[in-house]
Amino acid sequence: MLSDIEIAQGATLKKIDEIASQIGLLPEEYEPYGHYKAKITDAFLNRMADKPNGKLILVTAINPTPAGEGKTTTSVGLGMAMNKIGKKTVIALREPSLGPVFGVKGGAAGGGYSQVLPMEDINLHFTGDFHAITTANNLLSAIIDNHIQQGNALGIDQRRILFPRVLDMNDRALRNVVVGLGTKVDGVPREDHFMITVASEIMAILCLSESIDDLKNRLGKILVAYKYDGSPVYCRDLGVNGAMAAVLKDALKPNLVQTIENTPALIHGGPFANIAHGCNSIRATKLSLKLADYTVTEAGFGADLGAEKFFDIKCRFAGLKPACVVLVATVRALKYNGGVPKAELVAENLEALKKGAVNLEAHIDNLQKYGVPVVVAINRFGTDTDAELKAVEEMCIAKGADFALSDVFAKGGDGGIDLANKVVAACEKPSDFHVLYPDDMSIKDKITTVAREIYGAADVKFDAAASKAIAEIEALDPEYAKFPVCMAKTQYSLSDDQTKLGRPTGFTLTVREVKLSAGAGFIVVLTGSIMTMPGLPKAPAALKIDVDNDGKITGLF
Repeated sequence: MLSDIEIAQGATLKKIDEIASQIGLLPEEYEPYGHYKAKITDAFLNRMADKPNGKLILVTAINPTPAGEGKTTTSVGLGMAMNKIGKKTVIALREPSLGPVFGVKGGAAGGGYSQVLPMEDINLHFTGDFHAITTANNLLSAIIDNHIQQGNALGIDQRRILFPRVLDMNDRALRNVVVGLGTKVDGVPREDHFMITVASEIMAILCLSESIDDLKNRLGKILVAYKYDGSPVYCRDLGVNGAMAAVLKDALKPNLVQTIENTPALIHGGPFANIAHGCNSIRATKLSLKLADYTVTEAGFGADLGAEKFFDIKCRFAGLKPACVVLVATVRALKYNGGVPKAELVAENLEALKKGAVNLEAHIDNLQKYGVPVVVAINRFGTDTDAELKAVEEMCIAKGADFALSDVFAKGGDGGIDLANKVVAACEKPSDFHVLYPDDMSIKDKITTVAREIYGAADVKFDAAASKAIAEIEALDPEYAKFPVCMAKTQYSLSDDQTKLGRPTGFTLTVREVKLSAGAGFIVVLTGSIMTMPGLPKAPAALKIDVDNDGKITGLF
């Protein structure tokens, strides 16, 4: 059996000029990055502004497990399948982070015969967007420390600096650090922290900005610290948002690539859904809607995180109205939720499957609360038995959800024809999309609404630090209380405890920390033991990756 990278390296790619021409780009409207990647310029975005929008399809999933569910693979395969049935479709996805690529999760370019290419480039550096975000973030951090070193005219309290440094790597040793050690010329000593780049507010701002002016304005709104007198310090007070925008000017342009079957794909931005808002850029999504009759996009991790934030943050800000939601589920993930260890998932176990099906049911129920038609994609694996697949289909029928068996990993677009037809039919059904909560609901009530309605929590406990932070946010500006909440929670459970599988009930969600992302326009809510800088596993994926003298990469999935 060929690995993902072997399949990708055996594919025939079209030159990016041909893919650009396929979607109507003129030569002056894109900037090639080598033979198979390109940046799309504002000239094309402006020319497309008055075109009508196509239909938007969101791909999400049940809670992920160590076995993997194939959400990106399904997104890519569905897009290819829809083109095969004569529906002009473009795929709009997130960029992978180097942290998971070298860690345990793997890349985010799909798998098998449903991949976006060139997968090595996409998973490793791509067009440098994440490096630009890292640089812009750390430029602001450097300016903060330099301002304090050079006399601290603003009176910044170094004990209350809120803006951390970032790195696109899983490096637990940098979670808590002390900077400014050494002699007097080396800075003022203070405690600092590192997050992974995908958790940076700069990443969220890039994905939510619609122009350079919007980007600069949002960057200027970042709350970076408090003064000794308790008043706030914003990025604009330090005068660095213009320089940060200059660093990000190319990163703001959507990236054009192709699938293994040469379907155009826009890949842009990449915030995690468990610690950020988990969606690709508004610019790429809106452009895709102009380019095709259908756009297939995805939101990270399970529907309790990615889909909730897609609806309540991205759609709220961008005025998007999805026509259909595809919920990816697998037999082995449901068995895992039913208590079967990863090593035993290949064996048929109908009892555990039915026990774990409550997780699928929870996500169907949650998605239906947004008023959008739902189609369950049963992502087929070679170890699934006919009896197990039939059991999942019966569960979908019992919940009144459309479903289709998907075999896009093994067969590419041909393996998603039934799913594509079901999705097209769902897009024609009446849709009454609405967000979960109104803007004028209090911050605590928004958090409680998500916890109860989406996670199934019985109650919410706010730690003293979280309650204090909420009070400070509300006191800073009444408009901040109108922001949506961006929940940071384990992806492995509907609760804030990753060991609680299936559909836990009666639990209390613990909110330990709340942070204002004024530039992004939302409030980050950290629950349970979630961390914003992951660590590497005992045997990191990086140990398997290599490159030969011809530049051929191996071991990358």
